[in-house]
Amino acid sequence: MHTWFVTFEVRKRGSLKRWRYPRITRMFETEVDAKQFAREKFDEGLIVFAGTIVPYSPKQLVPSTSISSWITQQRAGGSEE
Repeated sequence: MHTWFVTFEVRKRGSLKRWRYPRITRMFETEVDAKQFAREKFDEGLIVFAGTIVPYSPKQLVPSTSISSWITQQRAGGSEE
């Protein structure tokens, strides 16, 4: 079951009449998988958001301003999920 999502903003291509911020979202079964994907997109210079999918509890939301620290942090006990 998918419990995590990662959303990233796609860069503008071509000439659009008005500015848009299209996004793509992918879902993952584990936080480790979500972090790996988020790291790849973050390293490409894209704006990345992540979080848990409802009804997963406790709900977690990782805003773009916290992605860098989230992808490098490990779970308590020194290992990730």
